[in-house]
Amino acid sequence: MDHLRDKTCLNLAISRMKLLQNKRDVQLKQMRKEISQFLQAGQEPIARIRVEHIIREQNIWAAYEILELFCEFVLARVPIIENQKECPPELREAIASIIFAAPRCSDIPDLLHIKNLFTTKYGKEFVSAISELRPDSGVNRTIIEKLSVSAPPGEVKLKVLTDIAEEYNLAWDSSKTAAEFRKNHEDLLGGSKQVGAGAAVSHSPSKNSSNNSSACITEHSIKPMHDKQEHVHVESSIPSNNNSWLNTNEIENNNNNNVHVKDAKSETIFHPSDILEKARAAIASADRATAAARAAASLVHTNFGSLKLEGESS
Repeated sequence: MDHLRDKTCLNLAISRMKLLQNKRDVQLKQMRKEISQFLQAGQEPIARIRVEHIIREQNIWAAYEILELFCEFVLARVPIIENQKECPPELREAIASIIFAAPRCSDIPDLLHIKNLFTTKYGKEFVSAISELRPDSGVNRTIIEKLSVSAPPGEVKLKVLTDIAEEYNLAWDSSKTAAEFRKNHEDLLGGSKQVGAGAAVSHSPSKNSSNNSSACITEHSIKPMHDKQEHVHVESSIPSNNNSWLNTNEIENNNNNNVHVKDAKSETIFHPSDILEKARAAIASADRATAAARAAASLVHTNFGSLKLEGESS
């Protein structure tokens, strides 16, 4: 490691973190004031969302405070780092925490330069073990928690809101917000799915009943027999509900509040003799149409022959 370059990067990182901490102090005060205004106006849903941003900024501020101390500690031990090939045990936590935090603190690019210097000094495997948080990586536990991207738990958010209300002397009732934070939103999503499934099941009997009550199509097959005699085979079926079913529901209430429904159905019966008569009439009508067509064809043929003879005689 370059002695001069090491000290320069560490000094720049320390100065930048102090500057960002002062800037965040002003932002946090303004954000806490806005949260108090939302609580006073009864806009708790907005306050519950904004408080996560405050917690995130507070965590980064706390992480910078620890990293600043680590950078000052490493800066004071630069000669020891240069003289030893391996990482000194007393500097393990400080160096590992700086390497772990470097890619997670984008507004402090100097930490990335320091990480690259340590990569050159101790090798990629050393840095990979720290970045992946392998066992005995040595990263400070508080740094890991403060730089975590996971959402803060409801208890932490409620505590911050309560502190803000006390800071601005607000008579705020936190019971509604506490109940909202205790809700398990994943269970709520699962419950909606179960309700949807129950609704689907409740609709299924109506579909089955409609399919079962649909009418079958009456099939009529007319087969020619000897000497042009027609034999009609009729397969009787159940007519549709809209045409020939008459449903009467009689509801009787007993002491147990049970309801019994009786359906009276009247069925219209088609007699085969009526169908046979209709079939014979249709066949007779078809025969008459055939005879008329033949007579018309014969007439046309006769007229065509007479016209042809007149043409030859002329």
